[in-house]
Amino acid sequence: MRLISLQKRIENACSKGRCALIPFITAGFPEPERFSRIVRELDESGADIIEIGVPFSDPVADGPVVEETSRKALAAGVSLGWTLEQLADLRSGLTAGLVLMGYYNPFLQYGLERLAQDAAAAGVQGFIVPDLPLEENGPLRAALAPHNLDLIALVGPNTDNERMRAYAATASGYVYAVSVMGTTGVRNELPAEATQTVRRAREAFSLPVALGFGIHNPEQIRAMPTPPHAVVFGSALLQHLAAGGSAKEFMAPWTERRP
Repeated sequence: MRLISLQKRIENACSKGRCALIPFITAGFPEPERFSRIVRELDESGADIIEIGVPFSDPVADGPVVEETSRKALAAGVSLGWTLEQLADLRSGLTAGLVLMGYYNPFLQYGLERLAQDAAAAGVQGFIVPDLPLEENGPLRAALAPHNLDLIALVGPNTDNERMRAYAATASGYVYAVSVMGTTGVRNELPAEATQTVRRAREAFSLPVALGFGIHNPEQIRAMPTPPHAVVFGSALLQHLAAGGSAKEFMAPWTERRP
């Protein structure tokens, strides 16, 4: 079965007059035995793409919420290999696209060619690697390319226009624009620089732009003069799950009042 590309998934959502929805969940959270059920529920509740966070001991780009979920997952024995096995079991029953978001060290230790092969077999379509700069991403891109896996560019308010254009020369799938400098986490309001980052990214890239970091309700996106093509939410979802809520409950406001 040929998978719909990540880019096309977002473009399909936009053609229907809405942002694509991209929830993020740490692999193995809240408990390893619940992980697969939550991924299925996110898929059934309207996710266009699901980002799966690979637990890591030093998640430098993550705020306290995601960092704590990573710590708990590692303590429960969750690994990159375990994550890929779970996704392989899930792949045939999912409609949403799958993206792995993680730090370079576990990927490198796993072996880049082996990683690309196993990820493709598990139905993964792309990677986001926050600590891998443009100048050093050649080996990973080379490993992913034969399997048609996207390496998704990560840009922010401090990414100037020239560097965005440099990323655009090799990026694929979509662009992940972070709303603020700093780590992930829920924020009450998005700063004006979030709109500026989205606008500049839309000008520099021919790919859809997804906005993440600090987003927890659709009204934040509706208030933006230049909205993104897709919205990523992680910390708010993880807090909801940690408090005993369901993925379906969390997704309801996003599907009922789509930005």
